[in-house]
Amino acid sequence: QVQVVESGGGLVQPGGSLRLSCAASGSINSIYTMGWYRQAPGNQRELVAIITSDGATSYANSVKARFTISRDNARNTVYLRMNSLKPEDTAVYYCYARIVASGRSSYANDYWGQGTQVTVAS
Repeated sequence: QVQVVESGGGLVQPGGSLRLSCAASGSINSIYTMGWYRQAPGNQRELVAIITSDGATSYANSVKARFTISRDNARNTVYLRMNSLKPEDTAVYYCYARIVASGRSSYANDYWGQGTQVTVAS
């Protein structure tokens, strides 16, 4: 049984920093792309950053130069370092992972974390 759990959210002042973590666990054969999405009240869920299994990254324009995504393949973990946070970054952040479960050689499914709240306010 595969699950994805994120943590690290909280309340931070504008200009501050947070690091989010997300670990996949269970019967995992391999993990393809991992990433972070966010959803603010009244908005659609949007892509923040993604990272492939070999380390290629992509960011939303709104977070480029401020956020950094990374992963530790040995720990099945993806991170999002958020610097220079702005009030408009306030949202629930969701971890995403495309995972091939044990017993499968190539068929992958999408998994989502439960979300962690990030609030940027003074």
